[in-house]
Amino acid sequence: MPTLGRSGSQPKGYVVAVIAAFFLSTTAIFIRYLTLGFGVPALVLALWRDVFVVVTLIPALAIARPRLLRVPVRLLPYLAAYGLVLALFNSLWTLSVALNGAAVATILVYSSGAFTAVLGRLFLKERLGWAKLAAVAMSLGGCALVAGLLELGSWKGNLAGVLIGVAGGLSYALYSLFGRSAADRGLDPWTTLVYTFAFAAFFLFLANCVPDELLPGSPRSLRDILWLASSWKGWLVLFLLGAIPTVGGFGLYNVSLSLLPSSVASLVVSLEPVFTAISAYLLLGERLMTVQLAGAALLLGGVLVLRLFEGRARPARLGLSDRQG
Repeated sequence: MPTLGRSGSQPKGYVVAVIAAFFLSTTAIFIRYLTLGFGVPALVLALWRDVFVVVTLIPALAIARPRLLRVPVRLLPYLAAYGLVLALFNSLWTLSVALNGAAVATILVYSSGAFTAVLGRLFLKERLGWAKLAAVAMSLGGCALVAGLLELGSWKGNLAGVLIGVAGGLSYALYSLFGRSAADRGLDPWTTLVYTFAFAAFFLFLANCVPDELLPGSPRSLRDILWLASSWKGWLVLFLLGAIPTVGGFGLYNVSLSLLPSSVASLVVSLEPVFTAISAYLLLGERLMTVQLAGAALLLGGVLVLRLFEGRARPARLGLSDRQG
C-alpha cells in the first residue's frame, strides 16, 4: 500500500486541497461570463482554457524552475494518456452540462469521489475503511443538496445524459488516480500540469475539428476556433480563466495528490460546489436556500469525518509497525 512518507504531509495536504477547491470554484464565474456574454462554444472555450494554461506555465517554469520542463522520453506516452483523460473529462463535463443542466451535471461529476475511492482500492491498493465510505456518502449527499438536485426531475427520460454525466465522474476519478501515480513516478506536480494540459489541448483541438452536428459544443468550422476575434476583453477573461482558477486549482490539486491518497484529495476538493455557491451569493447576488446550507454542512462534515479518522488511523498504523519492528 502506498505510504505518505513524512508524518506532516497529511495536514499540509488537506490545506492545499481546500485551497485548490476554492480556486476551482471560481471557474464557473469565468465560464458563465464567456458563454453568456460572448456565446463561446463549449469545446472552443475548453481548448483555449488549456492553451492559456500552457502559455502561462511554460514561461513561468522556464524562468523559475527550468528543470521542471524536462521529463524522460519514456514518460511521454504516460503523460499523453494522462492528457487524454483530462481532455475526455473536460469534454464529458461540457456535454453533461448541455444535456443535464448545471445542477445535475455537477452532482454527476462529483460522483468521482466514490469512483476514486473504489478505483484507488483496486489499482493503488489504498485502504477503503468505513470512515472513508461514510465520507463518500456524505460528500455525494452534500453535493446533491448544494446543486439543488432534489428540486429537479431531470433523471427521467434522459438516460443518455445521465450516462454521460456518470462517465464524466469516472473520467475525473481516473484523472485523480493518474495524479497519484504521477507522484509515485517522481513527477513534480507542476511538470505534470504543463504536460497534461499541453496534450489535452492537442486532443481538444482534434475534437474541435469534428463538425458541430456530430459533436455538440464544437464550432461550425475551424475558423470559429477564433470565436472571440478582435474582442480583447473576451480574450483577457479567457486568459484569466486559464491562468487563475485552472493553474491555481489544478496545480494545487496535483500538489495535494502528492501529499494525500487520491480518494482523500478527491473528497476534500468536493468542497468546490460549496465555494461556488458562496461565490455566487457574494458576486451574483444568488441567495443560498436552506437545503443548500444543509448540503454545505454535510460536505464539510464528510471532510471532517475523513480528517478525524484518517488522523487517528495513521498513528495506530505507525504504532503497529513499531511493535512489529
